[in-house]
Amino acid sequence: MGDRWVLTKGDGAWPQALDDLEDPPEWVFGIGSRDVLHESCISIIGARRASPYGLSVARLAGRVAAECGIVVVTGGAMGCDVTAARAALDAGGKTIVVTGTGADVTYPRSSEDVFARAVTRGAVVSLENWGQTPRRYAFPKRNRIIAALSQSILICEAGLRSGTFSTALAAGQMGRDLYAVPGSIFSPESMGANQLIAEGAHIIASEIDLEQRISLDFGMLRMVGEGVPRQEGRILSALMSEPTRPDDLARYLAEPVTSILVALSDYEGAGMVKRLPDGRYSLSESAYLARDRMVGHHEKKRIGRPDQEGNGDAG
Repeated sequence: MGDRWVLTKGDGAWPQALDDLEDPPEWVFGIGSRDVLHESCISIIGARRASPYGLSVARLAGRVAAECGIVVVTGGAMGCDVTAARAALDAGGKTIVVTGTGADVTYPRSSEDVFARAVTRGAVVSLENWGQTPRRYAFPKRNRIIAALSQSILICEAGLRSGTFSTALAAGQMGRDLYAVPGSIFSPESMGANQLIAEGAHIIASEIDLEQRISLDFGMLRMVGEGVPRQEGRILSALMSEPTRPDDLARYLAEPVTSILVALSDYEGAGMVKRLPDGRYSLSESAYLARDRMVGHHEKKRIGRPDQEGNGDAG
């Protein structure tokens, strides 16, 4: 467990971003690094009972943000929040978990690994006193802090009446940049994100969109390790939204169709994509559930399952 601290308004370590709130808090409790509160941050949030699509978006977003050198802020809840935080940490990045309990209380228990890692590569912060157990009133307060700490907020997946949607509204009121990932018009889990896009949120329709948005808004360039083929990552990202034919993928990605077919063959052999009877390719179920990025058959990757726990917090 990292160092415990309490910040109060007026001291040198106080994050000035919190003063943008209409009624800023008087104190913040935390464990881990105080300095991380002053770094460039992006909040990545979404549904607790997220679909495989929402979890894939959160995983991609957490990784891309970490590779751009941006701290990922989440609420630590099951679903999109904890998935984005894990992806950022797995990519060597930092995360801030803003919890609705005391900063020394892990909630939900399914996020225990992220809380433990956050205090060594970031921080766990809260408005609640040490030892405070979950209280429904605390989570709306927590959501406002998530919105305030970051320059930009990315909504992976959100219903209309949700803590994620209310966090996005608070961010908009403070003039934060809103990014939202579009979803199916038939999915209740995407209605909130789609409405935010209709009202002017930046549309994040691909991995490249997110990378470019971060580059524009933060002035940060993405650093990808040597040997990671960008083209293949783009193929998986494109297939996340809907099944696609190889020639359509080639046009969308501006790549030779032969290169696309070779990559698809490799992915099919690795169990990451499947060919449909009509000739289109889609991600396999295991690809949607994969915890770690698959970058081709030359690199062995560990595949895990996302959290399937029951009730999350009230945020």
